[in-house]
Amino acid sequence: MTIQTESRKALREMIDLLVEIDERWASAEWNLESEAEGVGAHRAVMHILEGAIGGMFECDPAHPSFRRIVTPSRKFTGDNPDAIYWEAPISSDYEYIVRGRVDEAVYVSLTVEIDSADGSMASRTGGAINDLDFEVDAHSCFEIRFGGKPRDRNWLPLEPGASRITTRHYYENEESAGADPKRNAALTIEAVDVPGPPPAPTDSAVAAGIRRAAHFLRSRTLEQPPMANSANLPPFVSLVPNQFPKPVTPGDFGLAAVDVAYSMAPYAIGPDQVLVISGRWPRCRFANVSLWNRHQQTYDYANRPVSLNRTQTRLEADGSFRMLLADRDPGVPNWIDTEGRPFGIVFWRFLLAEGEIEAPTAEVVAFDEIAGA
Repeated sequence: MTIQTESRKALREMIDLLVEIDERWASAEWNLESEAEGVGAHRAVMHILEGAIGGMFECDPAHPSFRRIVTPSRKFTGDNPDAIYWEAPISSDYEYIVRGRVDEAVYVSLTVEIDSADGSMASRTGGAINDLDFEVDAHSCFEIRFGGKPRDRNWLPLEPGASRITTRHYYENEESAGADPKRNAALTIEAVDVPGPPPAPTDSAVAAGIRRAAHFLRSRTLEQPPMANSANLPPFVSLVPNQFPKPVTPGDFGLAAVDVAYSMAPYAIGPDQVLVISGRWPRCRFANVSLWNRHQQTYDYANRPVSLNRTQTRLEADGSFRMLLADRDPGVPNWIDTEGRPFGIVFWRFLLAEGEIEAPTAEVVAFDEIAGA
């Protein structure tokens, strides 16, 4: 006899969701046209599922802890080779103390996400604080309070719907920080005046955790429009291959960093071709460019040069840069490895830039014209 529980019902719902994702999201309905694109979708689903279980299944805002969002082997929603992101569940019912280290990062921020308690994508940001606004001691450590009584420094309020704290540590090192095991932000979070430990898991609690994970999975697959089908693209997104829009800040939409200007466009190159990108880094706290696949996963930055930050970029004599996207090393500086993919996404980030940011330009040239030049 099968034991009937709410958790079993929730688990069957998740199994049905995975079937629907396979049949619809990993198919022509979401503009997938080849076997390779189907394989890529299944890989992306497994990464998102890992994020769903790790981030949402055991999730208690009264007893929170920070968990790393993305890693070299767990990628979704536009990860970054030069940044490390952490998150913790919160609620406006509590006051929190967050402690951590700057850890040699060029920029650190903490953002409150709204309406993501059930695993959904955050509807917007509910406030952010960066290292210009909080005090850091001689050991690069900080302490910030969230909620509770207002404070002059190192504090953010929590409005109804506050559900996650997302942290960002941006680095500009020769080695991509996302793959650097030496990086240690030492983040902790505690809810103030919470009596005692959490109760032992119950049927309803386990069922709720499974459903949070399922909402997380659905919100990042079936609830996202097929590529090139969205009617409300942000102004920093272009659908025209090899043409980058003017970088702009994103406003307060969920999961965005309010201090960063973005620019995004697909790239397209044929066999034995190179995409030559020209531009200038602005005066700013941080800037980089990285390659994504259609599911907003970075290419393999742990083993390949698939991104460039300012430290990694070799500049021309006049201070400009020339980057080269190609499937093999052309033997000149600033090669970005496409992993042999003729199509992908180029994503730019510019943090706390001074003045207007010049949009990079690109042209397709023959590989033989570049190699060894």
